[in-house]
Amino acid sequence: MQTETVNNEKVDNEPINNEANDIEANDIETSQQELDKLIMHHVYGSVGVGLIPVPLFDFVALTGVQLNLVRKLAEIYDVPFSQNKVKNILSSMVGGALPTAVASPLTSLIKIVPLIGQTIGAITMPAVAGASTYAIGKVFIRHFESGGNFLTFNPEKFKDYYSKMFKEGKKVAAKFRKDQDIQDINQDTKW
Repeated sequence: MQTETVNNEKVDNEPINNEANDIEANDIETSQQELDKLIMHHVYGSVGVGLIPVPLFDFVALTGVQLNLVRKLAEIYDVPFSQNKVKNILSSMVGGALPTAVASPLTSLIKIVPLIGQTIGAITMPAVAGASTYAIGKVFIRHFESGGNFLTFNPEKFKDYYSKMFKEGKKVAAKFRKDQDIQDINQDTKW
């Protein structure tokens, strides 16, 4: 410890303890990690729901997974949750990204076609479901962090961001599927 004399008083020249600042930074970082973990948990659930072979049942279950994600995000940001309001928001947000909105129900309905349809649905629906859930999570985090709530949500404002996050989410879902396939192969090859 160094001391110096200022105005006839001894003063310590210790560096200022930034422990409080470090704790705040860690809390923010941990919160972001927790948010990412929450989104990924729901993406994994969505990918699993996408594998349900019953047409439209997978789509209904996906909506439930996404509602749960938004509900949990609302709790974290202390935003009052309204299931009916959120259903409307999800419909308009996903519906605003027309190719995505059409892809999910069509991917689900294609499972009606025996063998070929079920195969195509089993390949595409998990990726679409995971990507959509990922994008919804990212959109609501951005909205809530800016101080928004469900009454102030404007789907048109987030249309481009949703599309960007959907593309990112497809990569995340594809990586998850690839990792799962590798785990399945490893399980199958154990002696």
